Amino acid sequence: MNNIKVYTSNTCPWCTKVKNYLRSNHVGYEEVNVSYDRQGAMEMVAKSGQRGVPVLDINGNIVVGFDKRQIDRLLGL
Repeated sequence: MNNIKVYTSNTCPWCTKVKNYLRSNHVGYEEVNVSYDRQGAMEMVAKSGQRGVPVLDINGNIVVGFDKRQIDRLLGL
C-alpha cells in the first residue's frame, strides 16, 4: 500500500492535473492544501526545499511538479 501526500494550493492548475491523474489510476492520496495549512506548508518546504506546488511525497520519495514519469515509476504504473 502506498502512502501518498499531495501538497497543493487553490490556484495551481498543475495540482488539479496531478490529482486527476492519481484518481484516474485509482491511487488514493492525502491532500495538504498549503493555502490554508501553514504547518503543511512548512512540512512541504522542509521535505522538498521548494515553495511551489504541486509537491508529492510518495512513500518518502519527493516529486516536485507533475513529473508523470517519476510518479509512474514510484507507483509502479
